[in-house]
Amino acid sequence: MPTYTITELAREFDVTARAIRFYEDQGLLSPTREGAGGRNRVYTARDRTRLKLTLRGKRLGLSLSEIKSLVDMYESPKDTSAQMHRFLGVLGQHRETLEQQREDIEMTLAEITAHEDDCKRLLAAIGEPAPDGDAA
Repeated sequence: MPTYTITELAREFDVTARAIRFYEDQGLLSPTREGAGGRNRVYTARDRTRLKLTLRGKRLGLSLSEIKSLVDMYESPKDTSAQMHRFLGVLGQHRETLEQQREDIEMTLAEITAHEDDCKRLLAAIGEPAPDGDAA
């Protein structure tokens, strides 16, 4: 079975060794220890896959606890249907959060545009030009 060092995984996935150690502290990875005093971490193919899934979950914007819960489910492939339902639930909740954030951002941008328009009208009323670099 292939094994990997922290440096190899960091390089392969373009993350820092510190990030990998953090994921280990969070229980997402569990390398064995070798060398004097167990200073050298040795990662298995299982750890590599868990890191890959962790990074994929981070790209989706999931929390580490959500990622851990999902990754841990794949450790026991007893009921893949339950795993898929859980994953769909997590994705649905995350989608809902992102859609709310998008709505909030759109409302904020509309308010900014209204304030910009008000300022331009007031400046025009007193004969002042709008400043350069106008975003609108």
